[in-house]
Amino acid sequence: MRLLARASAATLSAATALALATACGMLPDDAPDAGAPYARLTAPEVVNKALAATRAAKSVRMTVETTSPEGPVEAYVATDIRGTCTVTLSMGAAGTMELVRTGGTVRTRSDAAMLRAAAATDTNGLTGRWVKPATGDGHAELAERYCDRETFLGLLAPKSGTAHKGRATAPGAGAPALTVTGETDDGKWTADIATDGKPFLLRLKLNPKPNAKPRLPHDGAGHDTDHTAPVTVEFSEFDKPFTAKEPKT
Repeated sequence: MRLLARASAATLSAATALALATACGMLPDDAPDAGAPYARLTAPEVVNKALAATRAAKSVRMTVETTSPEGPVEAYVATDIRGTCTVTLSMGAAGTMELVRTGGTVRTRSDAAMLRAAAATDTNGLTGRWVKPATGDGHAELAERYCDRETFLGLLAPKSGTAHKGRATAPGAGAPALTVTGETDDGKWTADIATDGKPFLLRLKLNPKPNAKPRLPHDGAGHDTDHTAPVTVEFSEFDKPFTAKEPKT
């Protein structure tokens, strides 16, 4: 009985110490509670698994947010592994453009502001119409570039070696995920990686330093500028098919 009592007391003491350590944030970043199901993996290994899973998804939706000299940039993208893609691109004062790519054919539809920003000669006749984008249309080039998930995954891939595990999101705070962070010469990044099911990348935020070389075109003409801004990409609806029909022109 004395042995049982001592064992019970030791168990209670250990449990109490663990609870206090958890409450005070004293558990290591790679503890099972913080990184499950990735507790046995290093942070770079977790990021590489997320990149591989996200690249392999048959389809994915992406919400992109950044800024440009023309104002806030928002893009809503649905794309599949075959290259079919739809994009709604909003660029502040430059207006809004829709893009559909099916079977290698690209069509765009722009509002009047976007046509004026692109110096279209027939703004009234083209507003709201599906057309084949003109060669050198920077807004269309940017929208189509967003169709390729590698545009964003390729920014993270060479930085995966700098990864450090953070904390897992608490239940009720959205999809369960492990936050991973990293820092390189040109800025910081944060990635949320799913811990339920496949290790998809759920959110990526890039915070480049002010003097960092831009990695994405920002000037509306498809060319890099001195402007550098944070980029946030949310990934969702993995492997869920979507319909994209070639618009009639």
